Amino acid sequence: MTPFFLEFLESFYIKYGSFIPLSESDVLEHLKKTSNSDLSSSEVDIKAEMSRYRAGLASAPVAGFMVTYNKHNLRLEDLGTLEDQNWLNDQIINMYGELIMDVAEQKVHFFNSFFYKQLVAKGYEGVKRWTKKVDLFSKWLLLIPIHLEIHWSLIAITMATKTINYYDSQGIVFRHTTNNIMKYLQSEAREKKQAAFQKGWKIAIIKGIPQQKNDSDCGVFVLEYCRRLSVKQPLLFSQNNMPQIRKRIYKELCDRRLND
Repeated sequence: MTPFFLEFLESFYIKYGSFIPLSESDVLEHLKKTSNSDLSSSEVDIKAEMSRYRAGLASAPVAGFMVTYNKHNLRLEDLGTLEDQNWLNDQIINMYGELIMDVAEQKVHFFNSFFYKQLVAKGYEGVKRWTKKVDLFSKWLLLIPIHLEIHWSLIAITMATKTINYYDSQGIVFRHTTNNIMKYLQSEAREKKQAAFQKGWKIAIIKGIPQQKNDSDCGVFVLEYCRRLSVKQPLLFSQNNMPQIRKRIYKELCDRRLND
């Protein structure tokens, strides 16, 4: 292992706390920069070099590794849910939502993943304070992650057309969720004295969207739906892209910004 490569692995490990988001393209890009030559993956046994490094200096996780952003804290065990086919947890969903809102420059509101559970349990009065400092009716898009038992889906609300859009990566439709959100929006409109939003809502079940081929990637699909909808990009991805998307999300969370 060359000193330059070792230095790269060390800096990557310290920055991200693990090798979970490391890809061959990261390594090859670094090697090309340091060697000024074209290298192919066949010339460097990346997995073998990483294994050697893990067995040596990186045999233990980075002590106390944490990513902090606004009021969110991510530990390695949270970030570890992005590895392989693990289920994403609420901490990952919610901090990523913050990054999405930052990119959208206050035109998109991402609801905390616990919002819907609280709405169902306690009704409008139980969540009224959640938007005390937020004017939902000035946004163009609202994003509400829905977690029912062991499955994530998404409600995306287009405010200009008063449309409640339901996205599900397994084609499952929970009709009661859209009805609950419609009642919430009507109550919020009455509370904020927004007469135009007290009626005229439509519900759309979105078909023909990317679908998962396993039982573990629903959370990743929801975050990718959110990311693309918030910047008005088409939903052009598939199950085959999940490993790369998981790595990208991990890096974005550690970098505290969405990457191009």
